[in-house]
Amino acid sequence: MPTTIQISNEMRNQLSALKMFERETYNDVLERILEDMREINDKTKIEIVKAIKEIESGNYKTHEEVRKELGF
Repeated sequence: MPTTIQISNEMRNQLSALKMFERETYNDVLERILEDMREINDKTKIEIVKAIKEIESGNYKTHEEVRKELGF
């Protein structure tokens, strides 16, 4: 049974930007987002936290540094 929800104009704009095609419904967009969230398993969550800590500690290379190393 369909229901109506209130969202801000900003949220509506963000959801519109996530549409894969013009006539895709907001329901479809939200279903895709929820599906993507469910696919993130515990191992991935741990890897994300580790990556964030590395970035925060300065342990990363910029695109420019990688380009120089690869000779581009």
